[in-house]
Amino acid sequence: MERLEEDFGIIDWWKKVVLENYANFEGRARRKEFWMFQLINVLVIFIGMFLFAVISGSVKNSSSEFALIPLGLLVLYLLLIFLPALAVTIRRLHDTNRSGWYYLLSFIPYAGGIIMLIFYVSEGTVGPNQYGYDPKRPTQNNEIDEIGQIQE
Repeated sequence: MERLEEDFGIIDWWKKVVLENYANFEGRARRKEFWMFQLINVLVIFIGMFLFAVISGSVKNSSSEFALIPLGLLVLYLLLIFLPALAVTIRRLHDTNRSGWYYLLSFIPYAGGIIMLIFYVSEGTVGPNQYGYDPKRPTQNNEIDEIGQIQE
């Protein structure tokens, strides 16, 4: 039985992005999905950096292979999480009725990050838009009710 998003915990949102939508660039991602995924990523990266600092600081010879294990795991995690992070970002832009190409604005120093932050925290389009149905209101997404209706 499929769980409702209302019952999702932080890890469930991360798993939804990574396991169910690994490289899905189509559709929409609501704010909660985007921010919970980002929160878990920041925590994992922080813990990885902390472990690297602790282990490399406790080993007298910091070039020891043992000290590089947390760093290697962190780099591997970052490589594996790149596509899901890009996909959820593009789907978040789709939720605000913007093309994924808007992501390129993030490469503009200073202003690009601020503009993208505004896009990320903005409320998504209510109801369907050109990128799909509203993920926040799944009861409005029933295509079967539209069969036989005259389109205006």
